[in-house]
Amino acid sequence: MLAFRLGFLDIGWLDLLDIGLVAFLLYQIYNLVRGSVASRVFVGYLLVYLAYLLVKALGLNLTTTIFEYFISVGALALIIIFQQEIRRFLMLIGKSTNLSSNRWIRRWLLRQSEHTNERIALKPILDTCRTLSAEFSGGLLVLQRHDDLEKFAQSGEIIDADLSKPLLLAIFSQYSPLHDGAVLIMRGRIRAARCILPVSDDDELPPALGFRHRAALGMSEATDAAIIAISEESGRLALALNGELYTNLNQAELENRLERYLHEPRG
Repeated sequence: MLAFRLGFLDIGWLDLLDIGLVAFLLYQIYNLVRGSVASRVFVGYLLVYLAYLLVKALGLNLTTTIFEYFISVGALALIIIFQQEIRRFLMLIGKSTNLSSNRWIRRWLLRQSEHTNERIALKPILDTCRTLSAEFSGGLLVLQRHDDLEKFAQSGEIIDADLSKPLLLAIFSQYSPLHDGAVLIMRGRIRAARCILPVSDDDELPPALGFRHRAALGMSEATDAAIIAISEESGRLALALNGELYTNLNQAELENRLERYLHEPRG
């Protein structure tokens, strides 16, 4: 194996590859936690680990033992502290594999998606968004793509009604007991209202965006659904897709993005 000497160290090409992979992994982890309180915890734990390597190299056995106990317990604490970041990291890996892009894998592994990808009638949804936006009435609509959303539907009131603009407007009326929360549209029908969605903890969201937008983004991070958020203060339209939030959309932009995302050919 090719190697070269650096001072008192013999370094091979595999060692360099190992160092490079660890550096890349640490960089990606830091990007995930950057800007949050967890980033300080990560840096602190990294400094403790470097101190552990130093005392171990110096042969300080008692101090090394204390650090080893601390690190073993700290590893479990890190899993608890970084649970949101770990979930985001695993989702990023899962999305990057993009199994759904392969029609043979999709046919065998995502067979259920055949039942969830029925073409959604966008006209009543877009008409509802136009009216809510003009009247400065807030709204949150979740449009199913492939993922099963039934567990989110169970968090609200089951409706299971035909999709129509009058019914959506009645649900989002300020006098309706169902106007809080999200409406779930599944298999081309209004499945449930007043549903609770996961809220994103992304610290890079502008402060002007409220709870509806955080819920829309959080739902798009957890599922492949398309989520429309209508601001109650400004009437502006926003769309969350795959962990990305597109704000200040006009009607044409909203329709085009929904058409491409929900009705793209299966190939």
